[in-house]
Amino acid sequence: MKSTLFAAALFVLGSTGAWAADSCTTQIEAGDQMTYSRASIQVPASCKTFTVELIHNGSLPKNVMGHNWVLTRATDASAVDAAGMSAGEAKGYLPEGDERVIAHTRMLGGGEKDAVTFDTGVLEAGKEYTFFCSFPGHFGSMRGVLQRG
Repeated sequence: MKSTLFAAALFVLGSTGAWAADSCTTQIEAGDQMTYSRASIQVPASCKTFTVELIHNGSLPKNVMGHNWVLTRATDASAVDAAGMSAGEAKGYLPEGDERVIAHTRMLGGGEKDAVTFDTGVLEAGKEYTFFCSFPGHFGSMRGVLQRG
């Protein structure tokens, strides 16, 4: 009996690290209602890279209700969104090669998903970053805050 309890205790202690480990990935959903499933994302300080998976759970095509996930400094978000209008649909409403864009997924239509992994070394602890959808007219309601812990 003692050996069984000891083995069970070792198993629990050994596997606690897996339960308590920081997750370096997250999912965010968007649909035909022009909203993200979450308004904030916390990136654990222990993550060297971080992955965001965007799932478009709606049914409308991307030329009607496209969604992407774009990450910038909070101070750059409005300007990048405005520049996206000039970039146009073919470029996913994102200015090509814009250094203010930290990470982004491709523009998705209903039923599609995409993921982006980025180096968290570019994120400063305590600074606020904004994620948003660059599809025309979505910036007002599809926006959130990302912070590094």
